[in-house]
Amino acid sequence: MIGLIGKKVGMSQVFGEDGQLMPVTVIEVEPNVVIGKRTQEKDGYSAVVLAAFDQKESRVGKPVLGQYPEGVSPKRCVREFRDFAPECAVGESVSLEVLENVGFVDVVGTSKGKGFQGVMKRHNFGGGRATHGSKFHRANGSTGMAAWPSRVIKGTKMAGRMGGERSTSQSLRVVRVDAEKGMLLVKGAVPGTRNSYVFISNAKKK
Repeated sequence: MIGLIGKKVGMSQVFGEDGQLMPVTVIEVEPNVVIGKRTQEKDGYSAVVLAAFDQKESRVGKPVLGQYPEGVSPKRCVREFRDFAPECAVGESVSLEVLENVGFVDVVGTSKGKGFQGVMKRHNFGGGRATHGSKFHRANGSTGMAAWPSRVIKGTKMAGRMGGERSTSQSLRVVRVDAEKGMLLVKGAVPGTRNSYVFISNAKKK
């Protein structure tokens, strides 16, 4: 598995080889520092701990600061990647070049929070008739049984808080890898707001 920590810059558009306009998401990826390793013998699984994007040392407590190897400044985002493919040691950096020969990636992020929403927006309900006098336009309708057992079944789709959850966009095509500028362009949308952290890995289904 290949994995990197990035930051969503925003969306843009580029022309493909066939001349068609293609929407792309621009992801900033600076060199990720290896701050730890998990081994099968000691931890029961194999993984690499990556960290990216510098953080002020004054904003980090001593217990957290002690997790970083000597000579490595504290970072804002830390993430474990299991079964990491490139061989690397603690203190080394992993750059965007590891994705140069990868055609598709999976991107994990936190979706935009949309607050409290009704069933039509949250669950794509059709709603009732919009004509005058129907008295049933955007309501959710009945939620439980009229007879025994008179209760609401767990998981019933209702109004509630929408968004702000972990979301994964799978099999996004890699359009361009600019290792010098630290920019990755992928086709399509990526979950999250601008300047939010995302986790990139090679596509599992491709």
